[in-house]
Amino acid sequence: MNPLDTIRRQRAALADGAKKYEQPMVRFLRDLIAIPAESSQEGPVIQRIRQEMESVGFDEIRIDGMGNILGRIGSGKRVIMMDSHTDTVGVGDLKEWKWDPYQGKVEDGFVYGRGACDQRCGIASMVYGAKLIKDLAFAGDYTLWCVGSVQEEDCDGLAWIYILREDGIKPDCVLITEPTNLQVHRGQRGRMEIEVHIRGRSCHASAPERGDNPIYKMTTLLREVEQLNTRLRHDQFLGKGTITVTQIRSLSSSLCAVPGSCSIHLDRRLTTGDTKENAVAEVRALSGARDAEIEILSYDVPSYTGLVYPMEKYYPTWLVEEDHPLAQSAVETYRSLNGRAPVVDKWVFSTNGVGSMGVCGVPTVGFGPGNEVDAHAVTERVAIDHLVQAAQFYAAFPLVFVHTMEHVQSAKAGAR
Repeated sequence: MNPLDTIRRQRAALADGAKKYEQPMVRFLRDLIAIPAESSQEGPVIQRIRQEMESVGFDEIRIDGMGNILGRIGSGKRVIMMDSHTDTVGVGDLKEWKWDPYQGKVEDGFVYGRGACDQRCGIASMVYGAKLIKDLAFAGDYTLWCVGSVQEEDCDGLAWIYILREDGIKPDCVLITEPTNLQVHRGQRGRMEIEVHIRGRSCHASAPERGDNPIYKMTTLLREVEQLNTRLRHDQFLGKGTITVTQIRSLSSSLCAVPGSCSIHLDRRLTTGDTKENAVAEVRALSGARDAEIEILSYDVPSYTGLVYPMEKYYPTWLVEEDHPLAQSAVETYRSLNGRAPVVDKWVFSTNGVGSMGVCGVPTVGFGPGNEVDAHAVTERVAIDHLVQAAQFYAAFPLVFVHTMEHVQSAKAGAR
């Protein structure tokens, strides 16, 4: 039987099953929110996820050298991987919060707290999507790996570069569960972290004319960066590239000395057509950068296991075409469950897709509970109904993807 027909026929059972697990999903999510875990501190969260995977009945659970947790369902030909990162950003000024950010408050159909939306909700729905596969015998000729990845907030994509290069798994696709407001997302702008350093000459501040103050030189460059932002490329789907200054630093021997250097940190978002080389060249061409040193930063912070896996902080733009079998599988999964087509869009922020597809070339799409606008906010929250709907999607998607790929292969064979 066509799996799309199977899903449509069992749509009510799938919805009922997901609703049955609503409270276990909420409890699991609240447990995860209660564990503070910024990048490189995810160990306790990984162990809590392992407990839930064991309870649900995954066929295999492993934790790799970086500390990512991978849970397997099935052992078929098509290899499908789903991702939810396990770290969160910090809470910032607690005075901004109207409730305990680690409490997991439940109110008016939402779960609130740090990580509720970004990105612990994806873990809860993904794990219980696997439970629904077990309950409803939705297994097929596929192997599903549900991944809880680490260090995404500090270095998006790093964990997936490690998984795809070191863990010995060769997936046909990756589905990211970052918040999409239950839409299908098929790409995002890339990004870079660039620093610009201008040197001066230090001297005692009582006689500044003896030195050469680099802060004054930097002011010219700051204005030029602001203007550069208005001239960057625009893509009809992904949107405009951007550049902005996010930090200014000077290096001085004391507050009574003219500094010897001044540095700025640039957040550069890359749209279609942007490359690492042209992004650096655009900054280099600014008159204020004539004598500057321009540096692409690197990340070499140990994971919670102690592993260091260095990466340049260049995160490539990635995009799956609308007619790609993976994008069509996501659309058909949503249509089968809801009787209508989904909104197909893109993320504004960056995700682990920069690693899975941007660097490693594995086709990647996204579908997740929660709304991107709630990520990193002091009002961070996720709708409980989103948990339920996302779990259904994750249970149904593997069957649809396998069917789509079989159809593609048959069409290619017929064309020969």
